[in-house]
Amino acid sequence: MKFVVARLDEFATGDRRIVRVGGREIGVFRVGVDEFYAIRNRCPHQGGPLCAGWISPRLVSEMPGQYQLDEGAPVLVCPWHGWQYDMATGQSFVPGDPDARSYRVSVERGVVVAAELECGAALLEGPYVAETFPVHVDDDYVILDA
Repeated sequence: MKFVVARLDEFATGDRRIVRVGGREIGVFRVGVDEFYAIRNRCPHQGGPLCAGWISPRLVSEMPGQYQLDEGAPVLVCPWHGWQYDMATGQSFVPGDPDARSYRVSVERGVVVAAELECGAALLEGPYVAETFPVHVDDDYVILDA
């Protein structure tokens, strides 16, 4: 079933629209100039309004203190409990960052020594997958395939 969401010129970069199709609420997002994502407005974790959450690019790191933005799909973060969902696949990721850990520091002959250095934890896939839908532009209209 094809559903017209809006005219392309009425759907600015950064906009989101929540539409009702076949009894389901679906959020349609324009993230980049020509990047569209559609995801069901229901968090699989506890049923929260997923599309009311915030969009975040993914950060990747190969070592502490250095990071870069990932070129892949951003994540949508549920406003209730922070579960993160890949906007292209719906795959969940474990919410939140690990707790910050403190370390004892001493000064020895002008050198600062940190006792116990530890690398940050990797982003782990969670058990939930949000329902996603294809979106495309056809003759100046944003079309949702639901």
